[in-house]
Amino acid sequence: MADGSSVDLSEVGAWARTWLFDHALPLWWEAGADHVGGGFFEKLDQRGNPVGTPTRVRVQARQLYVFAEAGRLGWQGPWRAAVEHALAFMLERYSRPDGLFRSTLDAADERVDLYDQAFVLFALAHAYDAYGQDAQLLMIARRLLARLDEWLAHPLAGYEEANPRRLPLRSNPQMHLLESFFAWMQVGVNEPFSERALALIELAESRLIDPATGAIGEYFDGDWKFAQGAEGLIREPGHQFEWAYLLQLSKTLLGHDARSTSVALEAFGSRYGVDSVRKLAIFAVDHAGKVIDGKARLWAQTERLRTSVALAAVTDGAERERLQQAVIASMETVRRFLDTPKRGLWWEWMDENDSFRQEPSPASSLYHLVTGLALLIRNDGALQGEQPL
Repeated sequence: MADGSSVDLSEVGAWARTWLFDHALPLWWEAGADHVGGGFFEKLDQRGNPVGTPTRVRVQARQLYVFAEAGRLGWQGPWRAAVEHALAFMLERYSRPDGLFRSTLDAADERVDLYDQAFVLFALAHAYDAYGQDAQLLMIARRLLARLDEWLAHPLAGYEEANPRRLPLRSNPQMHLLESFFAWMQVGVNEPFSERALALIELAESRLIDPATGAIGEYFDGDWKFAQGAEGLIREPGHQFEWAYLLQLSKTLLGHDARSTSVALEAFGSRYGVDSVRKLAIFAVDHAGKVIDGKARLWAQTERLRTSVALAAVTDGAERERLQQAVIASMETVRRFLDTPKRGLWWEWMDENDSFRQEPSPASSLYHLVTGLALLIRNDGALQGEQPL
């Protein structure tokens, strides 16, 4: 610790930049993109070879974000070509005539899944920014949101996940919709996104969060009540951190102060969802904090990292010190997941015995890594008290 008010993270910040700029981004553009058929592959094996073919729209959307953010972070590689590659494939191969987007390239699969629509909206915002505010992209996004309002609007609040209805409802797609609305607002487009964003925050605060613990649930019935049985008791620590990060942005973006809600979410995740011995975020606990699933997944570590950086920058005293130490612990854990034979890849799952599953790296996780590492890179590895951008 450098002093009582800041933690010098220059080493891990520099490490994050080197890993991302020199290894991950070049590898996932050179080997992770299908330069013949278009789009991005679902996975790379641990030698860096593609696995399968481009399949899901969420992978294309997330990779578009990854390379757009890389450009904003200062990567000098072909980020713009990568954005164009993802965008062209997404719009050409997944667009439906009605303004919605297919989930996969399976010709027999015409599902409209809310989670996937959220990531298309998110990607369109980042493409809009990368393309100098292309009005055509905004039109596509507004048409998509209008169709979601028509096709999937929930009668009480938020959105259904599919039509016909699919139960249980989940909080996670609502969270990613909120993320997509915020992405549009951050590039200067408030309407119609700000109104929808505020409605989702109100849904979270009034129905999705357990007032007894401050933790957000995962599964709900058709009336946004916690699902019956074991499903309704599940609390994923990674989602506590992810929601906490988004809600701490709401005052700046919406004028809605959700700081206490954000703090409570982070506190629950840290108190019950972080293994004190292994020093990592586990996969699931119940409503009382009892461990349900002690495995660890990469994305939960990056969400803990991002939220700790963001909240430490606006917190004082002992709580700030705790969050700063959480930044260090989270980054140490992330580095373990990134310690692969070929740099630029990662292990996705760690079992309870601390062994990594020897599996290919899923492309979808690069989005989580970039969201987590970006704050460290932007802040030159130090927490000096300012709100990260």
